[in-house]
Amino acid sequence: MHINVYGRTIDRETRCTHYHTQEDIIAIKFYCCQTYFPCHLCHKEAQDHEIQVWPKEQFDEKAILCGVCRHESSILDYLHSDSVCPHCLSVFNEGCQRHYHLYFEMTDDKYE
Repeated sequence: MHINVYGRTIDRETRCTHYHTQEDIIAIKFYCCQTYFPCHLCHKEAQDHEIQVWPKEQFDEKAILCGVCRHESSILDYLHSDSVCPHCLSVFNEGCQRHYHLYFEMTDDKYE
């Protein structure tokens, strides 16, 4: 099944004009519109609504797409992945952790 990634992508591995290092190879399905974008800035540019974060009770939903192998992972699997795709072992950008609060409901106990 082909999954479309929207936004200002610059290659087939989901890098975008905002984040385009070697490790910027994930896209996130946004809770608010159920649409994959490479980043929050791509979403903001393309959509006319505010981002809604994924509620913690839905972290078992598949919402992370590896740009290399196109494997979908659950949010929980992604949060516990140590920034490595569980399917093809491609390395994700560890810096994405600084943006988790933009995508996922985060609490002091992190993501259980």
